[in-house]
Parts: sequence; C-alpha cells; structure tokens
Amino acid sequence: MQAGKAINLSLTLRNWLIGHYIAEYELHGKDRAKYGERLFGELAIALRGLSNCNRRQLYRYHRFYHFYPQIVGTLPPLFKNMPILPGDSIVPTVSPQSSGNPASLATRLSYSHFDLLVDIDDATKRAFYEMECMRGNWSVRELKRQIASLYYERSGLSQDKQKLSELTQQGAEAQTVLNIRDPYVFEFLGLKSAEVMSESHLEQQLTDKLQAFLLELGHGFCFEARQKRILIGDEHFFVDLVFYHRILKCHVLVELKLEGFTHENIGQLNTYVNWYRRNMMADDDNPPIGILLCTDKNHALVEYALAGMDNQLFVSKYQLELPAKEEMQDFIDDQLREMVG
Repeated sequence: MQAGKAINLSLTLRNWLIGHYIAEYELHGKDRAKYGERLFGELAIALRGLSNCNRRQLYRYHRFYHFYPQIVGTLPPLFKNMPILPGDSIVPTVSPQSSGNPASLATRLSYSHFDLLVDIDDATKRAFYEMECMRGNWSVRELKRQIASLYYERSGLSQDKQKLSELTQQGAEAQTVLNIRDPYVFEFLGLKSAEVMSESHLEQQLTDKLQAFLLELGHGFCFEARQKRILIGDEHFFVDLVFYHRILKCHVLVELKLEGFTHENIGQLNTYVNWYRRNMMADDDNPPIGILLCTDKNHALVEYALAGMDNQLFVSKYQLELPAKEEMQDFIDDQLREMVG
C-alpha cells in the first residue's frame, strides 16, 4: 500500500517538475502559443529517454503545472532548495476555488486523475470534481464517467444537491492504491511486456501482428499509418491502423479493441470513417471502409462499417478482396492463445 502511494506521488511530482521547467525556464512564464509547436517538439526530442514525454504529454505537463502550482508544497526539502525552483513570488497564487491542500491532492489523486482534471478550464468546476473524487475515493474510470455525465452541471440544476451527491457516491467505483494497468504508472516503472502484460502492451503486440497479417494476405493492402492522428473539432483521435487498398481504391481503417463488441466502438469507428470520407477521400476514390476487431478472451467479433457504400457492385467487390470475417476471427483467436496462454 505504501509502495503504491509512493509510486503515484513520484509520478505526479515528476510530471509537475517537467511542467514547471517548461513554464519557467523555457517559456519564462509566457503564453506557449507565442512559441508554436517548435519548442515542445525540440523538448520531446531532448527528453526521448524519459517515458511519456512526447510533445502531446509535454503540453499536458505544462498545463498541469499551470493549474496546480500548490503542489510545490509537497516537494521534499531537497527539491525546494535546488536552483531549478523559483522563489515564492514566482509561484502563482492558488485559485480560491481550488481544494487547496497540496498534500491531500498529490497523495490522494494519481497523475491519471490530474490528466483528466487539467482538461477542465473552469476553476470552480475543476475544484468540484477534485472534492467529489477525493471524498468518494473515485477510480480514474469513475472520474471520467462522472465528468462525461455532466455531474457538475446536474448538481447546479438540482435543488437537493446533497441528495444527488449521496446517490452519486453510493454507485461510484472506488480506486485501488496502485493500478498496474495505468499506462502512466506502467511506463514510469519501466516494466516490459515480459514482466507484466498490460492491456496497452497486449494491444500493441496484437496490432503489430495484425499489420503484418494484412500485408501478407496479398489482397492489395498498402500500409499508410499507425496510430494515425486526426483532429476533429479541438480534439485529437488516433486510428490504430490505416491502409490504402489499391484494388478497391479506398482507405481501410482498422480498430482493435480488447473488449467485447459495443455500439460505442462501432460508433467511434464510423466517426473515423466519416472523417476520412470528408477530409482524405480523393475524387476518384471509393468511400473508406472501417474494420472493427473486438476481443473477449478467446472470442473475436468482426464488423465492417460500410458508411456510404450503397453501391452493391462495390460491396460485392470488397467482399471478394477483403479477408473473410472467419479468417480474421481465427487470426485473433490464435494470437490471443499464443500471447496469454
């Protein structure tokens, strides 16, 4: 239990210190927008030996430091006396809406909690979720669910806020001290798949083999991208695998989920397919195809998202050129048996 708390606290402080360094010694307290993408890209290259220090994460560490300056109070005296830290006058004043107590925040919330909270711009709303999360000892998944369910907004509209809070806390999922599936903790510990097989590592290995499997079929798949980043509104999303099929003349998007089939998964893939149709489809291309692979232990369910493909001749053609559902299911089953025994 104590080891779990120490790991969570160390990860939180490491990321806060990285954010502090970026804000005070690279940006000198100025708005990052004036520096554009270049600075964060250069820092990501310089820090490539550290886990979870890509450009996107560095943005988030900078935001973490900006929203939670009070965490400086949890640093050991050794760090406080180092020249890397600013004087008290440089550390921003804590927002009056914040739950405040740095020791309580840093020890009771993991960095994965903070990573969700820094997406909330409104200080009062952020403090509300901090308080409720600590009061109910919420897991990261529970915090994400409550934010998505507009708990804060619903509380504001409720006449009996205490009753709503009681009902919410009764059904909330509590966190464990250390969740080894947390990708931040996993990378921070330096664990490899040979030591502990996290969901993310299993998915990565399956995706590696799936990519090779499709290319070896010889049906016309041309590899285009892995974890393809697309921007929808002001949010980035990542498509697991993107191919271009030279015979069908269309993009093929592949998503792999380590869970049973859900309408949320097919909805997500359909969103990606529609984005590709609007933004990436050339004039002489056919509409993109989405392939969803869902696993549940030794069970695989394959669904093809055929958004906009109402041309029956083309549908028949894709059925001849793409691997059969049974073939894909056998592949997933075989790989899972091999990897997890």
